[in-house]
Amino acid sequence: MAAAMPRLGRADAERDAWPIWRERFVAPDGRVVDTGQHGISHSEGQGYGLILAQAFGDRETFDRIESWTRAHIANRQDALMSWKWDPAQAENIPDWHNATDGDLFRAWAHLRASLDSGWSTDPSVAAEIARDIVRLCLAPDPRVPGQPLLMPGAEAVHQPGRVLVNPSYYLLRAMRQLGAAYEAPELGHAADHGEALLSELAGTGFVPDWVAVTAEGFDKPEDHDFRSSYDALRIPLYLVWSGRGDHPAVGTILRMLMTATLPGHFAVSTDAEGQVLGQSNEAGFHAIAALAAGVVPQLSADSIATQPYYPATLQMLAYVAAREGRA
Repeated sequence: MAAAMPRLGRADAERDAWPIWRERFVAPDGRVVDTGQHGISHSEGQGYGLILAQAFGDRETFDRIESWTRAHIANRQDALMSWKWDPAQAENIPDWHNATDGDLFRAWAHLRASLDSGWSTDPSVAAEIARDIVRLCLAPDPRVPGQPLLMPGAEAVHQPGRVLVNPSYYLLRAMRQLGAAYEAPELGHAADHGEALLSELAGTGFVPDWVAVTAEGFDKPEDHDFRSSYDALRIPLYLVWSGRGDHPAVGTILRMLMTATLPGHFAVSTDAEGQVLGQSNEAGFHAIAALAAGVVPQLSADSIATQPYYPATLQMLAYVAAREGRA
């Protein structure tokens, strides 16, 4: 692992890559469009858009994304968002359940906008989301009941002896900053326990997209494939962003990426036995591998202009994470 990352050429990235990402994936009304999933929008994407707009100093786009979010998916009785909005359906919200990572990103974006950018935003947004994540999206670890696990959603199925977890939902930096800002120490405790959980998973040599935490240990999830794939790829991104590039889960995911058999590709999906299920040479996955290896990821207008939504977004986020992860 490299000792430190050099400063990045921010001006070029702002001038070239950010406007292209914005034009390709943010509709005029502020809807962030996932071109890889038939043009749907989701709470995760709205959160990513808010974070990127804030990180690149684009207040107008931040406000557009937030306005659409409030009008279309911030429609639950709590402060959380419905996770999916589908333009192809008459009822645009086919599933009103939330996804906790999208809510974390939206809350963190508002906190960053206020503290880091000096923008005047609704102060209740982040505070109420943080409150409801604590109230609705934490569950005791069956192995250590005094320690909280971050559930993937408020309505996620869980029992006293079994809790479903998505390890890639642990954005430790956001959880700790939100917990400190809004007197929600439970979020900080969940981040600390999540960091330990990720270490335990890395120790098994396999960090999956989804896992059940039971009183006896880790188990296969009942309603999800047991694989390390597109979700888990975000784990090194979030750990580096949180100043933990030395975390063992970073190395575990990097080793998985390097098992590809095609030249210039990375393994983007493997099963629990290490069999490669999917490979890609998209620049966004190169950026994740570079970040995990302690190298500054590349960012260019051409790569953002030619990739689908998800790898293009990963590349943008990896650039920001590299810029901020040593702060």
